[in-house]
Amino acid sequence: MSARSRRTLTLPPAGDNGARARTHQRLLAAAMQLVRRGRTPSVAEVALSAGVSRATAYRYFPNRSTVIAAVVAESLGPVRRYEPRARDGQARVRELFSQTFPRFKEFEPHMRAALQLSLEHESLDRVGLLEEPRYRRGFRRDLLRRAAAPLRAALGRRRFDQLLKALSIVYGIEPYVVLKDIWDASDREVEDIARWMLDALIASALREAAATGGNAHRVRQRKAPVAALKKTALTH
Repeated sequence: MSARSRRTLTLPPAGDNGARARTHQRLLAAAMQLVRRGRTPSVAEVALSAGVSRATAYRYFPNRSTVIAAVVAESLGPVRRYEPRARDGQARVRELFSQTFPRFKEFEPHMRAALQLSLEHESLDRVGLLEEPRYRRGFRRDLLRRAAAPLRAALGRRRFDQLLKALSIVYGIEPYVVLKDIWDASDREVEDIARWMLDALIASALREAAATGGNAHRVRQRKAPVAALKKTALTH
């Protein structure tokens, strides 16, 4: 990995309205526009588009990973901060979906760029040719965990974690990529299918948990009389 790719991202302090904040916003706006045009831009391309020197751009965005991370953060800001108001676990996940999933459509080019860079880095890393920090996605993990939290007691840790991983396949840009690219589905159809999958996954997890709990209860009931008989035999 090159020295340049190991540099630390420099961001303006929160609330900074000075030159650093303006430069950062200028670079970010350029990156957002380039991505909307179908690019996964290098830092040099962002600098050129923003009319900023490369040296300055690299102080804010040392590599493509930091560029795309900033683009995703800007695109999904309201999504990351969303907290469902419902109390029921399934209702909370449905609320999260209905209120935030359309954001992936609104910023589809930006989400696709993040997916593309992630896949590119995976391929390069596998053969030892990755020369910049690997871009990793994962914002949806905490979002889904918070939304589905009330379901954990009913599901148990293992099944709850399994449900979160299954939901993470549905909640993101991936349904748009698969259903639009392969099936030529409309945006509305993508949302309807994703919502149907979400409901089916939660319902299946709850059914399995209920069945497992019922089986365990029946096993305990069967064991109790056997234990009582053994105890009676020992006392006679």
